[in-house]
Amino acid sequence: MASHDNIFATPIAKLGDFTFDERVAEVFPDMIQRSVPGYSNIISAIGMLAERFAKPHSKVFDLGCSLGAATLSMRRHIDQEGCEIIAIDNSAAMVERCRLLVNAYRSETPVQVIEADIRHVDIQDASVVVLNFTLQFLSPDDRLALLEKIYAGLRPGGILILSEKYIFDDERANELLIDLHHDFKRANGYSELEISQKRSAIENVMRPDSIETHKQRFNDIGFSSSEVWFQCFNFGSMFAIK
Repeated sequence: MASHDNIFATPIAKLGDFTFDERVAEVFPDMIQRSVPGYSNIISAIGMLAERFAKPHSKVFDLGCSLGAATLSMRRHIDQEGCEIIAIDNSAAMVERCRLLVNAYRSETPVQVIEADIRHVDIQDASVVVLNFTLQFLSPDDRLALLEKIYAGLRPGGILILSEKYIFDDERANELLIDLHHDFKRANGYSELEISQKRSAIENVMRPDSIETHKQRFNDIGFSSSEVWFQCFNFGSMFAIK
């Protein structure tokens, strides 16, 4: 059973930037289920999309895999000869736990779990690439370069699945969606202190883009098609097809 997230439950005198350290890794399943609306739906559908797009003798990448929820969902759905999943994260605590979870279940589809910076990973011969709430933690300058590298490494017809928190140009709509997200967290048992401290800790390391920014970026890179396939409040997931 996942540990309960109470990292921000008591006042923290020196609130540093949010990091994916051992404490976060320990409570991550509880944290993300209670913090990201629609997370379970996204994970399930990533597996369904991988089933459609994974090709024989190709690679499937889960970039910023954390504990491997998307990796495990894809592995349950992929049934292609010679297809390999490569799960990558730069957090040693996440990678260690991800390996344990991956090794707990047998599968015909092999999985490599690698501790590395996704900006420096070689992406080749990919039919599916997943960035599940990962791109938003990169500096804005690094996002285009990573997406261009993904595009270059995808086979024609390959898919990028990108889940993100969004901002909206309409200020009134943006504030309403933020408030609804905070209501979601309150309904899941987070206190006002937890919501406030988490927001302060994460605002310097997570800088979301608008849906329009994502779509324009996909178009500029050369993807033939892109669309939002899921959205709940200010969180959602998109696909881009080469």
